[in-house]
Amino acid sequence: MAKRKARKAAGRRPKRSGRKGRAGAGRKLSKDAVTLIVILQAREGQETLLEAELRALVGPSRKEEGCLTYNLHRSIDTPGALLLHEVWTSRQAHTEHTHTPHFLRWNARKDALLASRDGTFWTQAV
Repeated sequence: MAKRKARKAAGRRPKRSGRKGRAGAGRKLSKDAVTLIVILQAREGQETLLEAELRALVGPSRKEEGCLTYNLHRSIDTPGALLLHEVWTSRQAHTEHTHTPHFLRWNARKDALLASRDGTFWTQAV
């Protein structure tokens, strides 16, 4: 029994506390940080493909130096509606994101998938 517990404990990976500077609930962002909220509506018949394309952005975007948060949400009430919630260390960090290969790939495909897109930048008030 003790050997099994020792092997099990040895196989565990240490808990990750997240990347330094990662935005957490209730944490004050730097004055340069920006939040981008993007609401996207798929063209009829393109719902699944749009979500797949956006999912492909999540992993690489989260690995970018200036990315604090990059989350994709699906609407409960509106079929084909998706929301991106992004937090970047600065507007410049977001601009650099728009020059990455994964973003450029998305940018080249988005017009065929989208019926509408609305994006707004925000800063933390408190």
